[in-house]
Amino acid sequence: MTVIARDLRPAVRADLDGFVEVRRRALPYMLFTSESVAHDITRAHPEARLRRLVAEEDGEIIGTAQVGIAYESPEPGQGFVNVYVHPDRTHRGAGALLVRTAEEHLAAQGATRLHAWVLDEPGNRAFAEKFGYTASRSAHFLRLDLAHGTLPPLQDPPPDVEIRPGADFADDLRPLFELDAEATLDEPSDIDTEFTDYEAWLDETWQHPLFSPELTSVALVDGRPAAFSAARTDGGTRYGTVMTGTARAHRGRGLAKLAKNDSLHRARAAGYTEAFTGNDTGNGPMLAINKWFGYETCATEVRYVRELA
Repeated sequence: MTVIARDLRPAVRADLDGFVEVRRRALPYMLFTSESVAHDITRAHPEARLRRLVAEEDGEIIGTAQVGIAYESPEPGQGFVNVYVHPDRTHRGAGALLVRTAEEHLAAQGATRLHAWVLDEPGNRAFAEKFGYTASRSAHFLRLDLAHGTLPPLQDPPPDVEIRPGADFADDLRPLFELDAEATLDEPSDIDTEFTDYEAWLDETWQHPLFSPELTSVALVDGRPAAFSAARTDGGTRYGTVMTGTARAHRGRGLAKLAKNDSLHRARAAGYTEAFTGNDTGNGPMLAINKWFGYETCATEVRYVRELA
């Protein structure tokens, strides 16, 4: 049996479905659909040099790779390569082939440092280290049972605070863009991110197929967005918050907790039964908030880094 690596074809439904199947089996705590994978490829910023690779064995997609340049980083040359193989199709050379193909692409695009997320399991960590990657920071995947768990009761916001759904801002999204950009600056990471391209933010965030303006919640202080919890859904029963943050001037008031609680309650009322999120292990404040809601760690990833000569 021969394993080959090639680019995913976004116009071919079987490719999209195969990519999603591998990711769902390898990462059941993240949301993927065929539409979201196609969107990520076709709407990617040109400077991202994004590629979605698949490893194929006798016509079956058994491995996937997300490869590109972190163009939003102020430090040039930051590349990423995230490889996942179907749990029932390991030890066939798919992962190694995807890594080599990805690294060749990133080196040709001028990458000088490569970042890869690896599930915190001995075999995966050994695989990364075999290719010369060194462990850096880590992050937790968290899950909350919306169907049977008990959410904290909704609280009345302070007199100067109003909670509204993100959909209410569709006519003027720049305040939300600016809030997201400010909050992202302080996210713990080994790749700094600066949102400066409004149109790219619209493509990659607001217009993403998984994004839910209706379940995204925004806390306003004196009429201006001050905190938010951004939601995605898979169109079925799974809901996730992909970013929760507060403007620097309003931190310490519990506004992020108010926004996230509002979003979670509305997600449950809409019929979603599972909630997922993720946090860097160094993000103590957000981990404490999620523990207060009842989230439990369901997996951990480790960021591995390799310097290119």
